[in-house]
Amino acid sequence: MSQSINHSRRNLFRRKKFDAQRPPWIKTDIEFTDECTRCNACIDACETKVLVKGDGGFPEIKFTEDECTFCQQCATVCKEPIFDLTQTQPWSIKAVVNDTCLTYKGVWCQSCKDACDPGAISFKMAVGQIPKPIVDIDACTGCGACVSPCPAVSISINESKSSE
Repeated sequence: MSQSINHSRRNLFRRKKFDAQRPPWIKTDIEFTDECTRCNACIDACETKVLVKGDGGFPEIKFTEDECTFCQQCATVCKEPIFDLTQTQPWSIKAVVNDTCLTYKGVWCQSCKDACDPGAISFKMAVGQIPKPIVDIDACTGCGACVSPCPAVSISINESKSSE
C-alpha cells in the first residue's frame, strides 16, 4: 500500500507529456517549461492573438480564431533564450484532416483549401464521389489558417509524423 502512495506522490510532481502547441521557433534542445518565465510578453505581442495563456500559464497556440503569420513578434520580445529564428522551419506541426470532414459525409466543402495560402490542401477528384482533402505535408507550414474556417471542426494541427 505504501508503495502505491509513493508512486502517486511521484506522479503528482511529474510533468505532463507535451501536448500543447508552443510558439514557433522554439529551440528544439530545451524543455520549454523550464525556460519560459510566463511573463506574457509573447502573448501580448502576437499580432493575430493565436498565442494564449495555456495550462500552467505557459503560452500555447490556439487556432480556433485565426492563424499564425510567423511575424516573429513572439520571438523578438522574449527576453529568455528559448527562441531560435535561424531554424529553417518555425516548427514541425502540420494540418491533419480527420474523418468528421464533411466530404466524408457526402457534402461538398473546400473551406480549408480556400484558406490555405501555401496551397498545401488539395482535393482529389473521384468518379461519383465528392472530392476528398489531401494535405501535402511538405507544403504545409502548420500556420493553422485552415482550422477556423472548417465548419465541421475537422482539422487539427499536430506534430508531424513524417521523418524530417
